[in-house]
Amino acid sequence: MQCSEYPRPDFERSHHWQCLNGEWDFRADPNDEGLATHWEATDADSWSQHIIVPFAWESQASGIGREWMPVGWYRRAVQRPDSWSTKHTILHFGAVHYACQVWVNGHRIGEHIGGYSPFSLDITDALLEGRGELIVRVEAPLDKRYIPHGKQRSQPADDYDSCCFTASSGIWQPVWLEARPATYIQHLRLTPTPDLKGIHVQGTLAGPQLDGSTLHIQLEGEESPTLEIAGAESVEATLFPASPRLWSPSDPHLYHLQVTLTSEDGEDLVRTYTGLRRVETQGKLILLNGEPIFLRGALDQGFWPTSGYTAPSDQALQLDVELALKAGYNMIRKHIKLEDPRWLYWADTLGLLVWAEPPCIGRYSTEAIASFEAQLVPMVERDYNHPSIILWGIYNEEWGLNFRTAQDREKQEAVARAYDLLSALDHTRPIIDDSGWSHVKTDVLDWHYYDNDLKRWNEVTSSLANDLSSWFGHQIAVDTWYETQLSLPETDHQNLPLINGEYGGGHTARERGWHLRWQTQEFFRHTAFSGYLYTELYDVEHELCGIYTADRQPKDLDCEPDKINAERVVIFDLIPHKPGQDYTTRDGSFAFNVRVAHRGSQALSGTLIWRWGPEGEAIAAAALSLESFTTSDPIELQGHLPTDTSTGRLHVHLVGENGQVLAQSFLDIVMDNNDT
Repeated sequence: MQCSEYPRPDFERSHHWQCLNGEWDFRADPNDEGLATHWEATDADSWSQHIIVPFAWESQASGIGREWMPVGWYRRAVQRPDSWSTKHTILHFGAVHYACQVWVNGHRIGEHIGGYSPFSLDITDALLEGRGELIVRVEAPLDKRYIPHGKQRSQPADDYDSCCFTASSGIWQPVWLEARPATYIQHLRLTPTPDLKGIHVQGTLAGPQLDGSTLHIQLEGEESPTLEIAGAESVEATLFPASPRLWSPSDPHLYHLQVTLTSEDGEDLVRTYTGLRRVETQGKLILLNGEPIFLRGALDQGFWPTSGYTAPSDQALQLDVELALKAGYNMIRKHIKLEDPRWLYWADTLGLLVWAEPPCIGRYSTEAIASFEAQLVPMVERDYNHPSIILWGIYNEEWGLNFRTAQDREKQEAVARAYDLLSALDHTRPIIDDSGWSHVKTDVLDWHYYDNDLKRWNEVTSSLANDLSSWFGHQIAVDTWYETQLSLPETDHQNLPLINGEYGGGHTARERGWHLRWQTQEFFRHTAFSGYLYTELYDVEHELCGIYTADRQPKDLDCEPDKINAERVVIFDLIPHKPGQDYTTRDGSFAFNVRVAHRGSQALSGTLIWRWGPEGEAIAAAALSLESFTTSDPIELQGHLPTDTSTGRLHVHLVGENGQVLAQSFLDIVMDNNDT
């Protein structure tokens, strides 16, 4: 990652910071002998390798490219700017997998456990005339099953190993220094008021000179309060923009705040931001700013081909958000990984909704569950202010629960406890307790279902839309099939929103595109659904199921994802035959029904036109009017293949009054005299 962008744009002290990304000295410690032989005290000649921070040591980008190494050591010199001499120098780590100890000038100054959360250390007293030798030792257990690690591969393997990728060990998010006074702003929590007319600010302060200090909160040119602290370690204020402007995917407006704490120790200034938006559930609906929203999403693993968990640049993080939006998605599920805050910044800025969730453990134990739950506090503390995050997830497919939730009361209690813990930290967003199946205590129901048999896939999808107690199956390992239900039988989840959390089918790119086209339309067919998430946005290592390749290039899917993932789509009332042969006919004639689904907030009307080729002459047309969040009655399409042809691509367009295309799809029709 480059050093031009401040790593925490939602809690910014960029006026006093120094990036420590770049080349560090490195020592592999495969036998874990460094602590006993005091590598923290060895001279520079003992460090024979170099590593590029913040790239994991398994990655090509790091310059090391070494897998299955349990311990590594980092070293570099740091120099505090002279202008910081009256301030405290704070060392920040964005994330280090998994446990680390830190020395400065031979003094052990701190440690941290947890591979995804940020931490900081005050190194002021350890510096010598502003200089220091910084040593970091990192433990990355090969056996990750009992620690939070998401989709990083473990040895021994997780039960879900076929879904896992190369591990990302060591320092994998930015490292930096920043200066602040001894009395300082510790944390800021920004919450839109329920009426979306103001921003409620909660500040946590620390230091020896709070008595007599003042806090000034400036909201983008508005008149803003100055608060007398009087020794308090927490303060609250509500700011009201003169003309409130709501945050939404169509208008991702952000409000920027500058918060200044003035004390006898000096001035501490932090810049932050949020958006005015409210997300909630109301019966079977998910509401954004009081309006129903249909979530058109995809899974995003957060891996890059040469750099693992770490984006190669800030531009790469921005590009991933842009690619999701370009494919027609309005939401990304960042899959069992707490992503770099700058990715969230781009989601906030560009208007991409986010389903965020912590990394999972692989096996159940009391200690493993405790380490999993320990992530919830830093997750919410770090990411609460991001308006793009509209859903919190907790578990995924019972990973870490040994696939035993429906049969095991202890596992059920673990899920319910995690829900309660997260709810106490933040319930301004709906919470999904265990994505995929066997929901215990949740605000949203979701299900995962993969099947290449479209007839069966449609039947299962329709069954779930009409009966929440339906059973459905999962291939959770090569030789393991698991039958389940959405929720435990004793739960009452009848009046909750229902979304698909994962789906997809096919093997080649064109098969994937064909399944994407046909399976996605079924979510629009049934008004019982509030959204879906396709697996996945881009390829990752052996998982070749992305809309894009691993290096973020578009695939030849023989379809346009943005037309499939639109607010309005055309639905065909038939089970297609195979890619390239959606509909077969013996004599060249065709007759079937179509519908149009509208998942926007405004009513619309138009003309449904079907033709050969995207710009061909219309075969026929039908007028159509649609209320918001409805699916039309069936409309019959009839016709015949063009003369002297045995194949044709029938394009169906809904055209608005001013000529704009409101919805579109196509059907490949093939003459087949052997058709049965």
